[in-house]
Amino acid sequence: MQLSHNEDNNFSLSRFESMLKTNDVLFFDSNEFENIIHHYLEIGKINLAKKAVKLGLSQHPSSINLKLLKVEILVFEDKLDLADGLLAEVQDLEANNEEVYIQKAQIFSKRDEHQQAIKVLELALEVTEDLAEIYSMIGMEYLFLEDFQNAKINFMNCLEADEEDYSALYNVMYCFDFLGESEEAIEYLNMYLDKNPYCEVAWHQVGKQYFDLKDYKKALAAFDFAIISDEFFIGAYLEKGKVLEKLKRYPEAIESYNVTLELDDPTSFAYLRIGKCFEQLGNDKLAIVNYEKTVHEDPLLDKGWIAITDFYIKKKNFKKALYYINKAINIDEENVLYWKRYARINNRLNLNREAERGYRKSLDLGNYELETWIRRCDILINLGEWESAVQNLLQANEFYPGIAEIEYRLSGLYFMLNNAELAYKHLENGLKADAEYYIIIEELFPEIFKRKSVKQLIDSYQKPS
Repeated sequence: MQLSHNEDNNFSLSRFESMLKTNDVLFFDSNEFENIIHHYLEIGKINLAKKAVKLGLSQHPSSINLKLLKVEILVFEDKLDLADGLLAEVQDLEANNEEVYIQKAQIFSKRDEHQQAIKVLELALEVTEDLAEIYSMIGMEYLFLEDFQNAKINFMNCLEADEEDYSALYNVMYCFDFLGESEEAIEYLNMYLDKNPYCEVAWHQVGKQYFDLKDYKKALAAFDFAIISDEFFIGAYLEKGKVLEKLKRYPEAIESYNVTLELDDPTSFAYLRIGKCFEQLGNDKLAIVNYEKTVHEDPLLDKGWIAITDFYIKKKNFKKALYYINKAINIDEENVLYWKRYARINNRLNLNREAERGYRKSLDLGNYELETWIRRCDILINLGEWESAVQNLLQANEFYPGIAEIEYRLSGLYFMLNNAELAYKHLENGLKADAEYYIIIEELFPEIFKRKSVKQLIDSYQKPS
């Protein structure tokens, strides 16, 4: 009975693994060793691949292919000098072996010598039977160099050699996107579709280009063609849903997102978008149901927690909003978007200590928006913590020098701290920046505003009516 190729490989693997367990030494021909090594490399079992290479070369010391597999492993392990030395030996024996060029290019690439890698790969084009692979590798080297124009050309050459190399197609689109060439990308995709009219990947990419151009009707048509080409293409249904949302066709968008839930495991993104659609339709109950499913499906997706929190903020149900943002913070306390909302909600609930903590945490996490500094300052003023408020504003002043909102507050605070010199200095700075903003002093420091000297200084900067 003749064994099939897969059965033959499985038989060789079983014998090899049995040999390793018993320490017996069995004989395998060089092709068997190659298949065994390829298998272990594909599944990431490098140690077993190394054992197979070592034993293979002990039984077949002159095998070029086994030596090249050893080079591949050495390159993977960053043992580049050893790989280079062994490769030189192989090149002396078989100079026109394309794998020699490929591994040589990999070594150059690992050393960040990408131009050298490209030169070697261009030599490989003259001897290879797999042009697509070499063009793809050249394209990747140009990407490392951030030469997107040449990368694009080589990925196009790859597609010329193999029209079904969809990774190359995605890379071509990546280059078009980086170069900001949306119209050229659509033109290229249309040429590609003339030859491959039922390529769902190409239609999907056309749709994304039109979406970026805000031509939603054409984007929708493209995603429909992608679905016609492959009715199980989840990405096309998701993108179609996004387009329908832009067109305010929310029931159809929900239908499109629901298809993705039927075709595969549920995704937090689909639930989130369905929730947004129901919210737009005014169906609060189903909006919340889907937001709940979003955070259940992926508790780390901040957009889910933000959606449900913002929903309750819009409804002015701040206690409910606080409940959800606290749950979010318990999961990820380093998320600045959560702390900003925590601060705002507590502010609305007049919980000053908690609000101040939220704004302080936002600043600690790098949220240096002027509003954050100002709101924290005003809470500290309400709490009577004037020195802390001053320190807060002095930090803000480093990012926003000469801003009237900061200067007037500093003036009022220095008056409260009995530092008249700095108080008048910052009052004058504020008046020079924007004389109309003096109302800040009037609102936050009414007793200071009543002072005759303060009013006189303010009046001196007011335009005569």
